Amino acid sequence: MSAAEDRLAQLGLALPETATPAGAYVPAVQSGRYIHTAGQVPLVSGTLPMTGKVGAEVTPEEAKDLARTAALNALAAVKSVAGDLDRIARVVKVTGFVASAPDFTGQPGVINGASELLGEVLGDKGVHARSAVGVAVLPLDAPVEVEMQVELAD
Repeated sequence: MSAAEDRLAQLGLALPETATPAGAYVPAVQSGRYIHTAGQVPLVSGTLPMTGKVGAEVTPEEAKDLARTAALNALAAVKSVAGDLDRIARVVKVTGFVASAPDFTGQPGVINGASELLGEVLGDKGVHARSAVGVAVLPLDAPVEVEMQVELAD
């Protein structure tokens, strides 16, 4: 088990199986020293625990927790290509999408759930650039979706 997965275990978490794509794409691809993930929704055992818009059916606190789950799914996608999370030199960029009620403006706080998880698991390697974007709707009516780009050490 990698040091990153040991840290996940200390947090009471484990990497899930990589989600089966819902379309004509793969969960992650490697280009040179970089891995780019597809957008990951917060599936738990193949099911979304909540659906709807943040600021309406989903609270910001619930959405922040869902962003954490989506980031965990993105780490699983990275591992599916890299073979070992300890190969991560750094998380370069995270993009978070938040299905938002029309008057909701707290997207950065929601995506902090993903960013904080990456810091907890990877330490300084998890510090990244980020975008947090409000959108009208996401696949499967998911409240959040997270994608990331990571650089490999070797």
